[in-house]
Formats: sequence, C-alpha cells, structure tokens
Amino acid sequence: MQLIDGKLISEQIKAEIAQQVKQMTAEGKRPPHLAAILVGHDGGSETYVANKVRSCAQVGFQSTLIRYEADVTEAELLGRIAELNADDDVDGFIVQLPLPKHIDDQHIIQAIDPSKDVDGFHPVNIGKMMLGLPCFVSATPAGIMQLLRRYDIKTSGKHCVIIGRSNIVGKPMSMLMIQKTLPGDATVTVCHSRTSNLPEIVRQGDIVIAAIGSPEFVTADMVKEGAVVIDVGTTRVPDPASPRGWRLKGDVKFDEVAPKCSYISPVPGGVGPMTIVSLLTNTLQAATQRNR
Repeated sequence: MQLIDGKLISEQIKAEIAQQVKQMTAEGKRPPHLAAILVGHDGGSETYVANKVRSCAQVGFQSTLIRYEADVTEAELLGRIAELNADDDVDGFIVQLPLPKHIDDQHIIQAIDPSKDVDGFHPVNIGKMMLGLPCFVSATPAGIMQLLRRYDIKTSGKHCVIIGRSNIVGKPMSMLMIQKTLPGDATVTVCHSRTSNLPEIVRQGDIVIAAIGSPEFVTADMVKEGAVVIDVGTTRVPDPASPRGWRLKGDVKFDEVAPKCSYISPVPGGVGPMTIVSLLTNTLQAATQRNR
C-alpha cells in the first residue's frame, strides 16, 4: 500500500507556480490576482478561504478577500460580481460556497465571466470540459487528476467507480476519467444514494473515488484487493480530544480499507491540498491568457 501524499504534491506544484510567477514579473508583467467573495461566517468556509489567501501569498499572487454578512441580498452580490467581471486587474475570482438559503447558487455561478471562473463551475467551462476543450476544470477533480498523473497510476482501460454525483466533484470527475487522455481512458460507473447493490458495484472498481459526504461510508468489504482509493470526503465530526473540538473524517474507513489498496489518499492531507493548488493553477492560466 502506498499513501498518496497530496500535501507533498501540492507543495511541488506551488514551487512550480512560484517559479512561473517570478518569470512573469521579471518580464515586467504583473503577478496573477485572485479575488474571493466570502458570505457569512461558516467555519469551514472561513478556513478554506484563509488557506487560499495564504497559498496566494506563498506563490507570489495578489489576492483580495471581499466579505459580506449572511444577510447580503442576491442583487448586491450580483452587482459585485459584475464589477469583478469588468475589473482588468482581477484575473479570476471565486464565490465561496455554500451561500445562504435566500441566494440562488446557480444565479451567482452563471453571473461570473467564464474567463474568470477559476472554480470551473460555470456551465460554459463544464460544457467545454465535457467536450475535452481547453477550460478551467473544477478544482477538486483537477487536483485528483494531478494526483493520478504524478503518482503514475494507470487509468487506461481500468474500471473507475465514483461514489457521488455532485456538480462539484462526482459529475465532472466522471467526465474527466472517460476522456481520451491520460489520466483518463477509463470505463466509468457513477453511484449515488439511490444506487441498488452499491457495495457490489464498488467492489468492481480498479479505481474508487469516494465523494458522497458520509464519514467512513466505504468499508473494507466494498473494496477489492489492489484497488486505488481516492477519498474526497471532509466531514467535521465531534472530537473532545481535539483542541478544536472536531476533526476531519473522510468517506473511507481508512484503517480498515488501506491494507487492501495499492494506493490510497488520506484525510486530511490527500485531496484537500490539491483543491487549493488547482485553484492557483487556474488563476495562473487566466493571468497568462490576459497577459498575452
């Protein structure tokens, strides 16, 4: 069993990005600029955005954090998005999800200029990804593809079982794994909460990507010997022994499943760091296109 170290790979990619930024500034170009809109004070969102801002500083990006209280109106948010779309100094921006219930996520996502949609959520980018055209790929799926690539995990002809059908992970991941690329060229099955005989289907997977949001859902009896298991889950569970009062748990029962795997990603330290670095990669791509 080999551990897939997302933290290690993310640091390697950050170093590569930082070198490219140095080259850009040496040529007299401005560094990439990422903006983030944060609504309310959700603990998870606060942590994620703080990590993104810190990562921008590490690679030499400019970053801007725009905060709103949870009672912000949808109209006000859409107005700020229009301003960011028109701001030539901002290469890309994100609106941190989830948003309060009175705001329609899709209205917000579709208002973002696709050329600045570095989260890769806009229908234009999703559509281009499905067709295999150049685009901003959703950050978490893009991070998983990097892990598969950098660990030289064979995907061609393999059966990839994805547990979860979210717009953020499950659906785009299925599109990427079926493309005529490497990683890719896999036969893909997408399972979800309504799938009959789910354990039996998961056992067929050479590669299992768990993104269902249910702690320790995948157990040893659901995984075949030698499988590659990618755990996307990040659920906060109470832990009185932790200084924070909680800890992160993945969708895979790690201690039980790991001995059966050829490769497995842990939680934390697996997919999580790759999500942020993929956002940086997309922002660098956006800045490069704007600086041409």
